[in-house]
Amino acid sequence: MSFESFLDHTCDIYHLCAGEGSPGYGLPVSPTFEYPEEADETGVPCHFGVRAQNVSVAQTAPVNVMDANIKLTLPAGTDIRRHDKIVDCATGLEYTAEQPRNIRNHHMFVYVKMKNGQGAL
Repeated sequence: MSFESFLDHTCDIYHLCAGEGSPGYGLPVSPTFEYPEEADETGVPCHFGVRAQNVSVAQTAPVNVMDANIKLTLPAGTDIRRHDKIVDCATGLEYTAEQPRNIRNHHMFVYVKMKNGQGAL
């Protein structure tokens, strides 16, 4: 089994962009951070690994919040940074990246957290 066949998902990566803007109401200009409309990296092969014993679901109104230890595995050389937005192409779920790790220039992995709770169906 090759490493490429292990990467059975695809994702889009959005890099966090810094800018300056005023929140209004006569307040001074301050740094702002936002994601671009278009993904910086599209269709990146990856694998979302979720360990079942590390998943907890908090039932709140109006949404349920899932907290999981999700490990995202990527090919070596993928441009991913801390606080990047990761979008799973299959489900459309959004995640925020923690600190990426390069594993001996063979592959990369990064733990990701879900950005939003799951809305009502």
